[in-house]
Amino acid sequence: MNILEVQDLCKTYGKGEARVQALDHVNFSVGKGEFIAIVGESGSGKSTLLNVVGALDNPTSGKVLIDGQEVFSMPEKELTVFRRRNIGFIFQSFHLIPELNVEQNITFPLLLDYRKPDRRYVEELLGILGLKERRKHLPGQLSGGQQQRVAIGRALAARPAIIMADEPTGNLDSGNSREVIALLKSMSAKYSQTILMITHNESHADATDRVLRMTDGRLKDLGVTAR
Repeated sequence: MNILEVQDLCKTYGKGEARVQALDHVNFSVGKGEFIAIVGESGSGKSTLLNVVGALDNPTSGKVLIDGQEVFSMPEKELTVFRRRNIGFIFQSFHLIPELNVEQNITFPLLLDYRKPDRRYVEELLGILGLKERRKHLPGQLSGGQQQRVAIGRALAARPAIIMADEPTGNLDSGNSREVIALLKSMSAKYSQTILMITHNESHADATDRVLRMTDGRLKDLGVTAR
């Protein structure tokens, strides 16, 4: 079952000589539970692709279907709710709320949606992420690796259809980077969680199920990674 379908996706900036084709008729699909890496040089279009697929930006043309729903056919208010419930985000810079502790940051997306957190699931996440002893700590009291683990927990809290991870190891040292990639891989396997990750690190890409390469706005599927 494909959880994500991207059909003939285009994104153009500017006009005339200043026109840039950031996405050039991109097509691909992702199955439920797949952990996919998107690699490419700076300016290749990979961040634009993640932003459009994650409904943070609108395409010039084409379609994105998540869990069978055509994303850009929705009215703006409906899309906002859909995105909050079905798409999780992990950013390079963590984007935690400094006034909230670890547990509050993880459950914040649910509370924002007026939903009661599943306490058993939250406890399970805290345990898997190694954050039980840090649950009452504020982000400023955590290391970079711990903050990114909180961000992973926050992305997983709503059990989204898909998680978008934009260079999730970009601000981490090599040891914490390997730990974060291992966590993402284990979460994908344990919860059949679909993850689409941008990375410039080839070894991190090799840890995923499949690699897509962006070049000048065009996408090539490099296939299944070696195990």
